[in-house]
Amino acid sequence: MVRAADKTSPTFECRDATLSRRRLIGAGSLAAAWAMMPKTAVSLSSRDPRFLCVVLRGALDGLAAVPPVGDPNYERLRQAFSLQGDAIIMLDGFFALNRHLSNLANLYAADEALIIHAVATPYRDRSHFDGQDVLETGLGGPGGHDGWLNRAVHGMPSAGQIKPLQGLSIGPTAPLIMRGPAKTLSWQESRFPEANEDTSARVLKLYQALDDDLAAAMEAALDLDETAGNGAGTPPLSLFNREMAAAARFLADPEGPRIAAISSDGWDTHARENPTSGRLARLLRQLDEGIATLKVGLGPVWRDTVVAFVTEFGRTAAINGTGGTDHGNGTIAILVGGAVNGGRIIADWPGLRSTDLLDQRDLKPTIDLRSVLKGVLQDQFEMPAEILKGIFPTGGALPGLRDLIA
Repeated sequence: MVRAADKTSPTFECRDATLSRRRLIGAGSLAAAWAMMPKTAVSLSSRDPRFLCVVLRGALDGLAAVPPVGDPNYERLRQAFSLQGDAIIMLDGFFALNRHLSNLANLYAADEALIIHAVATPYRDRSHFDGQDVLETGLGGPGGHDGWLNRAVHGMPSAGQIKPLQGLSIGPTAPLIMRGPAKTLSWQESRFPEANEDTSARVLKLYQALDDDLAAAMEAALDLDETAGNGAGTPPLSLFNREMAAAARFLADPEGPRIAAISSDGWDTHARENPTSGRLARLLRQLDEGIATLKVGLGPVWRDTVVAFVTEFGRTAAINGTGGTDHGNGTIAILVGGAVNGGRIIADWPGLRSTDLLDQRDLKPTIDLRSVLKGVLQDQFEMPAEILKGIFPTGGALPGLRDLIA
């Protein structure tokens, strides 16, 4: 089932997407690492594709983020979490968006966002640890040792693009999705107190006298900070927003990475979830702001970019006794970017009657998430079928969804 909404002129609400000087050491170190990596020539292709995978850890309630308001059993099942009126942004006569996803709605109207509903990995046992393992390894069950995105970097063909010699992970540690045979760089914002202009100038002078490489890295970081224009009075950004800003800086660099990953924690909403004013509402606002931050930061590179938002599984269709939802199965995946063939919802909708639910409690998955990811890699990077089999070895016979990329 493919549903499309009427298109409107998009606008974006975006807080300042900058990197402050307190993060210059980490940014400078990564810039230096990229500078020392061998480069390949830019091909004659007009496309220079980028891909960012954002893992929403804890399990996103897909029925609260993209409510199926047209399902006759929706209100009865969701009760206090049933969204209507000004709590939603209608996409078509059946699906809507939570009102806190207004930037996503604008991308959808501009054909730059695509939502896949009732989707999940092959995993069905509802453990965060095993669910995230399956999501990040791309295998049929837990127990893998490297990530499907790392395997994609390792097997990336060079024809038609810059070969992405390394992947990039944003955060304190490289997530499993980016571990494996391909070399991967990690970036984490520094926790050092912010340095003033005088201190920065003194440190730079010291580096210039003692170490040319460190001096070059710091100069690059200072230039980046100056370009960002971070100044007094700037509203504080959430950690996720800052990490999305960092991802945009590196992906927009002509000699930077082409494939990156970010993890966003906190989506385990067992209590006080409230999708209009509680924990989930706050998380959705941060997600929406991060999307706008990324688009602004990528600039012209946005047109060749795909961003996938994925989670280990969904949540129960009914509310629990503590104002939240428990571990479930079916959920949503979101694709955004200028390269996305958007303005659509893809769903083989299973229904919300008790007999339609998986184990009479969860939205039943009808689309394998691996088919979405295979389709993105196949069309975004012209990934040959034989390489895709190595990236998703237990889903070799599973066809990739096509026409996800414009």
